[in-house]
Amino acid sequence: MAMIEVGEPRRPVGHSPPPFVSLPKYLAREIAMTNGSARFPAGDRVRQCVVVVGAGFGGLEAARKLARLPVDVTVIDRHNYHLFQPLLYQVATAALSPADIAQPIRAVLRDQQNATVLLDEVIGVDLAARRVETRFGRSRSYDYLILATGSQYAYFGHDDWPRLAPGLKSIDDATLIRRRLLLAFEEAETVTDPEIRQRLLTFVLVGAGPTGVEMAGALAELAHATLSRDFRHIDPHTAHILLVEAGPRVLSGFPERLAAFARRSLERMGVEVLLDTPIEAIEGDGVVAGGKRIEAANVIWCAGVEASPVARWLGVPAGQGGRVRVAPDLSVPGHAEIFVIGDAAFVTGPTGEPLPGLAPVAKQQGQYVGELVARLVRREPAPPPFRYRDQGALATIGRHSAIADLGWIRLTGSVAWVLWGVVHILFLIGFRNRMAVFLNWIWAWLTYGRGARLITGDTTPLAAASKRAPCAAPATPNPSARRHPTRTAQIMGLPDRDT
Repeated sequence: MAMIEVGEPRRPVGHSPPPFVSLPKYLAREIAMTNGSARFPAGDRVRQCVVVVGAGFGGLEAARKLARLPVDVTVIDRHNYHLFQPLLYQVATAALSPADIAQPIRAVLRDQQNATVLLDEVIGVDLAARRVETRFGRSRSYDYLILATGSQYAYFGHDDWPRLAPGLKSIDDATLIRRRLLLAFEEAETVTDPEIRQRLLTFVLVGAGPTGVEMAGALAELAHATLSRDFRHIDPHTAHILLVEAGPRVLSGFPERLAAFARRSLERMGVEVLLDTPIEAIEGDGVVAGGKRIEAANVIWCAGVEASPVARWLGVPAGQGGRVRVAPDLSVPGHAEIFVIGDAAFVTGPTGEPLPGLAPVAKQQGQYVGELVARLVRREPAPPPFRYRDQGALATIGRHSAIADLGWIRLTGSVAWVLWGVVHILFLIGFRNRMAVFLNWIWAWLTYGRGARLITGDTTPLAAASKRAPCAAPATPNPSARRHPTRTAQIMGLPDRDT
């Protein structure tokens, strides 16, 4: 007789037993489900369990598709919030607050009675036992597993670069960058050495993809407009913003005409664009790019990404960017019950090119896998293979300036800027977030103001931090360092924690 281990509750204790299960067997099952200690015949299972790892765009779409099914959905994420990453750069440049682009996962799934949310980090998958291993809690068994774990920035083998050039993947990253940017202006106001002041007001962004371009434009507006009248001893207009790209043009994923428009717009805003200029070294007080040293107190990483370690969890070869090659139905070859979606999946489009790591791709894949699992549970025919419906790509450069490639039409300037804003507001989760972002944008458009210019956490001067970068931690850290060891380490150049 086939046996299966029950490791977590599949139905709240206290529910009346289903009519086809005897009362003694029902009570025994409830006890086993509560403490995870008993085993039952596979044929006696009441509800199947679907585990979704990651509550990004893809993971949430998949979980929502299963709302009306007789299954137990467990969503596991290492954060308690869903983050709208496309606007994360606006948190980093003080245009929005973190709460404007994030929503608690429990609030999103509050009305979905078959969904359970767990705050934990998945560290592995036991394929034979059909269980996911977590860092803090006990393992969780599954009948179907959906891995939507996203991606992280790739530093091309330079393990010391992340602490010197933070990327932009989380709220912690955004608030760290915001703190460093604002500290640079504050410190420049107090120093008298012109060389130190110039280094403080020099900002290097590595990578001219959508994140780098949008970040450069937002930083230029912050320095040249928002802060222009706030200081007495420095002129924020003198801030030097450099966008460094190893390739021959910015926005390589867009048509060349739109990319050229974006570059001209950035240069009109005072951003210096360096093309065909690979980064060779990153240090505490600058970078070496294309054989030339650039003194800068702030270096921000906006370059390539790599998938989370899903391939290692599954014991399968990693494809381009560490992603997992999946079958046409987004399942893992040889494991029809496991699906990989979003940035962690290697999926090709009709032209044979891999699909980009964009929110629309993840959302469509999540909807597809959710529908596929629903049909499998209902024992209905599976849907056709996944096919991505390309709805176009957008990127904003700054005030009244954006580009839009919709396939059938290409737009630039104010029309594309309005379209970009409408699309991003519609993609946000929650009415409050939509209204908050909309009102913040209206206020910024009318006044050039940015209300989230808050410096929180460690306020160690950047010049002092760069001098101490190669050294060990000070013997007596300040109270902020004790409360926030991770981010303080990144600012002061101390050994970084695991991400």
